[in-house]
Amino acid sequence: MLIAGPTAPAQAVTYGTPTIALSASYLSGAVGATGDPVVNVTVGQSGADASALTVSASASSRASVAGTGDVTVTGAGAVRQLAVTARGRGYTNLTVKVAGLGGKSATKTLYYAASAAVQNPADARYFTGSADASAAVDVGGGYAVVADDESNVLRLYDRSRSGAPVKTWDFSSQLGVSKEVDIEGATRIGNTVYWTGSLGNNKDGEYKAPRNTVFTTTVSGSGPGTQLAYGRSYKKLRDDLVAWDQANGNKYGFAAGTADGEAPKQIDGFNVEGLEFAPGSTTTAYLGFRAPLAPAVPGGKALLVPVTNFDQVLAGGAKAVFGTGVELDLGGLAVRDIRKNAAGQYLILAGSWAADDNSDPYALYQWDGVAGHAPVKRADLPTTDPGGWEAIVEVPDLTAAGARVQLVTDSGSADLYGDGTEAKDLTHPEWKKARAAWFTLNP
Repeated sequence: MLIAGPTAPAQAVTYGTPTIALSASYLSGAVGATGDPVVNVTVGQSGADASALTVSASASSRASVAGTGDVTVTGAGAVRQLAVTARGRGYTNLTVKVAGLGGKSATKTLYYAASAAVQNPADARYFTGSADASAAVDVGGGYAVVADDESNVLRLYDRSRSGAPVKTWDFSSQLGVSKEVDIEGATRIGNTVYWTGSLGNNKDGEYKAPRNTVFTTTVSGSGPGTQLAYGRSYKKLRDDLVAWDQANGNKYGFAAGTADGEAPKQIDGFNVEGLEFAPGSTTTAYLGFRAPLAPAVPGGKALLVPVTNFDQVLAGGAKAVFGTGVELDLGGLAVRDIRKNAAGQYLILAGSWAADDNSDPYALYQWDGVAGHAPVKRADLPTTDPGGWEAIVEVPDLTAAGARVQLVTDSGSADLYGDGTEAKDLTHPEWKKARAAWFTLNP
């Protein structure tokens, strides 16, 4: 008969110190927002299954911005999702804690900033990483490439979600520039996207050569798989415009508007903000001017100048050839963007020529692209805080009932968080953001 010996005692499990990592240390939200960005929290502990770990967050500074009860953690396993519901405008620090086995824990600080509530928050999304959105091009699959007038970085965003860009491209080296091109307008023909700088002086009236740049990129793929490749550039379009206007009696004052010391954003200044091709054409493009108005007096008309060989200007560096200027009655407003759809229906985003125009009106006008035909107002837009309406992503079928269009703001000069800091000067790019919003057009 065999007699069993004593059972060996079970060895105690030794648990290591938990680990915690945040996908971003800085997060921005908005009061009343739908679908604000989230942070992934990755946790672990040696000797323990990650699903046994508990993740929580508590307010460690201003609970009036977001408190412990305003933080939601979802998911299981090694990666959890943390979302914050903004209670008020401002900044707060949140302590994110992982409680492990064996009584051990670890923490990280999440630095959170919340902007104020806006009209129709359910229709608003926030593109983070940059506040100075200036032009946008739809690339299919619910995504758009958005330009920034304070850098040469092009960013790919999911149009339906708030958050950081999916991809970025900086073509400064290919363009041969170290300063911003001041990208203000863009349009797409086939797989070619045309981009234009403002062509004007900087805000201090100084000539800056990179701003005279127009260039192309080639699109491949769509949606999150979109890729951009650099094409060609042309850097004399401003010179060509001035020479053309001088040859036609200085009708629009381009020489005076580009003179040393002349600020671009004044009624008789010089500043391009729109770019779109003429009806049925892949060669003639309209340049839309924020300034000057034509004539340069209050109540004047908005100005488009056709470049009749725009494709060749970019393809081979041909000197630009211009058609007769097109003057449009936009109720005393100027062109901030112009875009058409495949059916040749145009929308013009109209706003002030002034530099500090957040309190001035904005409107959307429908047009057929034909000189001499009057545009028709389709919507008045709310004065935005933060930012000013700057870009049309794409034009819907304008004959459809309830047609909706997505616009994007340039919020670079806005005080997003109530501390007097302009968004463009914020230290952390995750706190910089432009607002994208949907608007229903009037019948």
